[in-house]
Amino acid sequence: MSLLAAMLAMSRPANAFDAKALQGSDPPPNAMWLDSLGVRDIVTGGYVIYVDGKEPHARLAYLGGPLILRGETYQHGIGTRAHSELMIDLKRAATRFVTMAGLDDSSSGYGSVTYEVWLDGRKVLDTGVIRGIDQPRLLSVDVTGARYMTLVITDAGDGADDDFANWAGAMLELAPGARFRPAVANAANEPAPPIASDTSPAPAIHGPRIIGATPGRPFLFLIPATGEAPLEFSIRNLPAGLSVDSRTGIITGALQQPGTTAVELEVKGPRGSARRTLTIVGGEHKLALTPPMGWSSWNIWGPMVTDRKVREAADWMVRSGLAAHGYQYTNIDDTWSGERDANGELTGNSRFPDMKALGDYVHAKGLKFGVYSSPGRTTCLGYPACYGHEEQDAKTFAKWGVDYLKYDWCSYGDIVKDDDWPEVQKPYRVMRAALDKCGRDIVYSICQYGFNAVCVWGPEVGGNLWRTNTDLPDKWTMVAGIGFGQDSLAQWAGPGHWNDPDMMVVGKMGRSENPLPTALTPNEQITHVTLWSMLAAPMLLGCDLSRLDTFTLDLLTNDEVIDVNQDPLGKQARRGARTDWTEVWSRPLWDGTIAVGLFNRGPKRTEVVARWSDLGLRGRHPVRDLWQQKDLGMFGGSFTAQVPAHGAALVKVGKGRPDF
Repeated sequence: MSLLAAMLAMSRPANAFDAKALQGSDPPPNAMWLDSLGVRDIVTGGYVIYVDGKEPHARLAYLGGPLILRGETYQHGIGTRAHSELMIDLKRAATRFVTMAGLDDSSSGYGSVTYEVWLDGRKVLDTGVIRGIDQPRLLSVDVTGARYMTLVITDAGDGADDDFANWAGAMLELAPGARFRPAVANAANEPAPPIASDTSPAPAIHGPRIIGATPGRPFLFLIPATGEAPLEFSIRNLPAGLSVDSRTGIITGALQQPGTTAVELEVKGPRGSARRTLTIVGGEHKLALTPPMGWSSWNIWGPMVTDRKVREAADWMVRSGLAAHGYQYTNIDDTWSGERDANGELTGNSRFPDMKALGDYVHAKGLKFGVYSSPGRTTCLGYPACYGHEEQDAKTFAKWGVDYLKYDWCSYGDIVKDDDWPEVQKPYRVMRAALDKCGRDIVYSICQYGFNAVCVWGPEVGGNLWRTNTDLPDKWTMVAGIGFGQDSLAQWAGPGHWNDPDMMVVGKMGRSENPLPTALTPNEQITHVTLWSMLAAPMLLGCDLSRLDTFTLDLLTNDEVIDVNQDPLGKQARRGARTDWTEVWSRPLWDGTIAVGLFNRGPKRTEVVARWSDLGLRGRHPVRDLWQQKDLGMFGGSFTAQVPAHGAALVKVGKGRPDF
C-alpha cells in the first residue's frame, strides 16, 4: 500500500488523528499510545540510552530529551535510530496505526531514513527516503484484522550517521469492545538447524587459496590444517626466498621477485595425507587478496585490553583450532598507545610495555599482529595518535612487526576543513604513502564509518578494507539492517579491497572479565556468519576466545562456509530476489559453482525459494548444504528450503572444478 493509499484509507475524519492530536498528552477515545506497550525490544545502534531512569526511547528522543520534529514537540512516541525494528502483536484488536514520521531535531537537519510498516509479513507502507531537511509526514495505516505489525526504520542505504528518527505521537486505534490489548512481540526463537562439526582425524588443509606479498619484505603464513597430530608439512614449487617449517607449517622468508606461483601444499599425519594448491602472488599492493580473518580486542576488552590479554588471545587462537581453519590476525584496538619519547617516537603505554616483544610472540605462533590508531591527534578514547607523525609511526609499526593497521577517523573530525572528497581522503592518502615506505607489508583498514561514500574512493587511497557503517552491536536489527544493506556496495569489493560491515558479534563479549553470550539467537548467528561469508566481508572476531562453546566453534570453523568467504574470485554476493521477509543472495565462486544464501528476516519459519532463472541457470544441478556439509541431490528449476525465523540456509549449486 502506498503512503497516499494508506492515508486515503483512514476510517476517521482527517482531524481525528492530525498532527496536533498526536502532540497531546491523552489519546483520542478508544486509542492508545504505542509507548504504553514498553519498548525495550527496539533498542538499536548498540547504545542503550537511559534518561532519569526512564525506559529507553519511550517518550524520548534517541539521544535523550523530548521528541521534536521541526520544532514541534510530541509528548508521546518512540525515539530510535536506524536500523530498528519493533514488532507488535496486535491480537487483531486494532483498526488503525497513526504516527508522525521524521528525523528528530537532534539530527540537525542531517540524516536520511525510510519508514516501513509490515502487516503479517507483508509490507503495506514504504515512505521512501525521508531526509533531515524534510517536513515530517503523517502516516496512517489500516490494520484491521492484522495479527502482527512490524515497524521498520532503515538508513536509506547510506549509513546510520545522524539517523535519529522518531515514531512521534504513535498510536493505535482499538476496535470497539476489543477484549485484548496489543503487546510488544518477539520473533520466534526456533531451534537452529544442525551444523557440521569438525571431528575428522584425517588431515585436511583449509583457509585461503591465494595470498600476496611484496618482494623483499618479511613473509609470514601459517598453513591452516587439521587432523590427528603429529602433522608434517611439505611444499612443492615454493618460490625462491621462502621456506617452510615442516613441524609447524609456518612459511617465512621474503619473496625474491614478483610473479605468480602455484605451489602444492601437503600435510601428512597418522590418518593419511592431504594436498591443496596455494597461489602465492608477489608484487606491489597485493595484500588481502581474500578478506582478513582473525580477532580484535574491542568487543571483549575495550579499554581493559592488556599485553597479557592479547598474548592469551593468540594462545587461544591456536589452542581452540581457529588458526587451523584460517584465522590469522590478532589485533589490538584502541587504548594501547602511550606518550612519545624525546625523539617523537610513539610508545606503548603501561599496559603495553614492549610492543615489539608482543609482536614477536604473536608471530612465533604463525599469526599476524595488528594495531589501531587514528589520523587525528588522538584516538577515539583520547590516546596518542598519528597526526603529524605518519611516516615516523609507520616505521615504528614496521619495527614492531605490525601486519595490520586499523586507522580510525575519530579526532580528525576536528582537523578536517570540510567534507569534500579531497579533504576526507587526505589523511588516508598520507598514511598510505607512509606505509609504502616503511619496509613491511601492513594491511590497511580504513575506519570512516561509511561517510562520504568511502567505498567509492577507498581503493584509490590504498585501503585494503573500509568500514561501511557504524559500529555493529549484537542486535538483530543492526546485523540485519547493515548486512542486508550492503547489496549496492558490491561493485567496489574485490581482491585486495573489501567492504567491511564491522567485527563479528558471536560468542561471549561485553568488555568484562565475566562476558555474556551474544544477544543474537543461534539462528541469527547462523544468518550473521552466512551473510558475512556471502558478502566477502572481513571475519574478525570480537569475543573471548578462551570461552568458545561447541556451537560457536562449529559456527566459526565450518570450512565449506569459510571457503565461500575466502573464495579467490572475490565477487561479493548480490541480492537476487526478495519477497516480503525472505531474500535470496548469490555469489559466483572460482570453481564455477554458485553460493546461494536463503534468508528469512521474518518472525516465523517460512519457505524460501531460490529460482534458477534468478541465478542465470537452466536444467538440473546438484545442490550441497554447506552448513551441514551434505549433498542434497539434483534439482531442476529451483531449490526450496524451510528457514527458521531470522535464520538462513547456505548452499552451493553446481559441480565445481576440483582445484586450481
